Amino acid sequence: MASASKNIESQRREEAGVVYYDRGVLTGRDGRRYQRYAIQTHFVQRRESQAELVRRYVLPLYQEGDVLAFGAKVMAMCTDSVKTKDDVHPGLFARTAARFAGINSTGVGMHEPYKLQLVVDMCGLPRVLLASFVSAVTRPFGVKGLFYKICGHGVAGIDGFYFRSSFDVYKEMALINPEHPQELCDALTAETGVPTVLMDANDIDQNQLGKAHDFPLTDDQIQDALRDNPFGQGDELTPLILIRPV
Repeated sequence: MASASKNIESQRREEAGVVYYDRGVLTGRDGRRYQRYAIQTHFVQRRESQAELVRRYVLPLYQEGDVLAFGAKVMAMCTDSVKTKDDVHPGLFARTAARFAGINSTGVGMHEPYKLQLVVDMCGLPRVLLASFVSAVTRPFGVKGLFYKICGHGVAGIDGFYFRSSFDVYKEMALINPEHPQELCDALTAETGVPTVLMDANDIDQNQLGKAHDFPLTDDQIQDALRDNPFGQGDELTPLILIRPV
């Protein structure tokens, strides 16, 4: 852990009053290379302006040709795509089934009754029952992720109601990937001049939710540039990744 912290600190830079972390250069499958800067922000609150975040933190570093990967969780805060524990009321199924749900080292899972109830609210109990059954039957054979695939409705993107969170607020609320991601990216690009893609990324995968029209990178190139999750962990507060093709 100490080694990881030392490595992160060695990446730290500051320019024009903006703190960012130099995540290094990656080479894509097509040979194109990408420099990535993970930009640190304050702890973003609900209904803050996403355009103001870009103006404050990204534009001081921006150069022509750069593109921006915007973290979905911060976009959810900005667009108020949020549920609190007051909004969710765990029923018998959620309270019972959560005891048997999986939890891994990243905290991803349906072990929290509030989170499981939120999935039921979004998808309906019959679909969740089917997903739970299929997941239980296939898990012994090493098949993972079917619960989320069957549920659909973006439930894999729910983050929060998480008792291990470094931030108390995420113990009491859940963030849901915002609707109309392409329109959000188009609006943000038009307002700031920075081509934007909305990403739900973690150490397991990088899910592209939407990108602005005329975004200069292909989907494969976006995946190449972000394949090592330069967003880092949530407590680093680096939800904005400036990608600079080199």
